Amino acid sequence: MSDRLRAVLIAGPTASGKSALAIAVAQRMGGLIVNADSMQVYRDLRVITARPSLAEEALTPHLLYGHVDGAENYSVGRYLADATRILDEARAEGRPVIVTGGTGLYFKALTEGLSDIPPVPETVRQEVRAQAEGRETPHLFADLAVRDPASAARISPTDRQRILRALEVFAATGRSLTAFRGQRKPGPLAGAARSAFFLAPDRTELGRRIDARFTGMIDAGALDEVRALAARRLDPDLPVMRAHGVPWLIRHLAGNLALDAAIAEAQADTRRYAKRQFTFFRHQLTGFTWVTPEDAENAVAASL
Repeated sequence: MSDRLRAVLIAGPTASGKSALAIAVAQRMGGLIVNADSMQVYRDLRVITARPSLAEEALTPHLLYGHVDGAENYSVGRYLADATRILDEARAEGRPVIVTGGTGLYFKALTEGLSDIPPVPETVRQEVRAQAEGRETPHLFADLAVRDPASAARISPTDRQRILRALEVFAATGRSLTAFRGQRKPGPLAGAARSAFFLAPDRTELGRRIDARFTGMIDAGALDEVRALAARRLDPDLPVMRAHGVPWLIRHLAGNLALDAAIAEAQADTRRYAKRQFTFFRHQLTGFTWVTPEDAENAVAASL
C-alpha cells in the first residue's frame, strides 16, 4: 500500500454542480468527500448553504459538513487542523479523498499552508468583537490604520471580517498580521498525488442557476431555517450570520423588507460572490484545470 495520499480537488463557484460531481467521483474511487465550503460547516444552515442532503450524504462518506455550531467563529486555521486530521487518517487507510467546495482560502491552506499565526485567545477575540459591536466598518478600518498600518494597506476598507481579524491578532500579539506572512508551514496536500479542477460554467447560465436555486431554497424551508437562527440572537458579525441570504431574510422576518425584495437582494449578493470566486481561483490558485460542468466528469476520470 502506498503511503502517498491520492486526492481529487473539485472547486468552482456556487451552483456549479460540485457536490453531484464529487459524489460521482467518490463512488467511482471508493473515496471520502471532504468539505471545503466555509458556510457548509455550520449545522444551523443546511438548506440556505446548499449543503448535501441526508440522502446524498448516505451515498458516500461526507466529512466536515454541519459539524460546527453557529455560535462559533470557525476560522481557516481550525478548518486546516480538522482537515489535516482527516487527510492523515485517509492516507493511513490508503483511501482517496475528494475535496470539494467553493472557499478558495480553504484550498489555498490545504495546498500551500497557512502563515504561522499564534492562536488568538477567546477572551481577546470576544473583547475586540464587543468593542466593534455597533460600529461602522470604516471606523474599524480607521482604528486598524492607526494600530497596524501595514495590514490596513493590504485589506479593503469594507472587508469587516479581515479588519476584525487583523485587530484581533494585533491585540493578542502586539504585532502586525503581515509580520507572520513569511512564516508558513506546508499544507497537508503539498505532497499528495492530486488532480485539481475548477468548474467554470457559462456566466449567464450560472446567474440563472443561482437565482433559480435560491428560489428553490425558499420553497425548501430556508425561511424557517433562518427564523430559527435569528431566534438564537447571535453576534451579527459571526460568519453564520453572514451566509448568503441570511441578512436579507432576517430583515424580511423582522418586517423591514418584502420577501420578493429580500430574495432579489440575496440572489444579487450570491451572483457577486460567484464573480469573486472566479477571480480568486484565477489569480490565487493557478494549479487548477478549468473545465465546464458538462466536461468535468470525463476530465476527472481521465486524470485518475
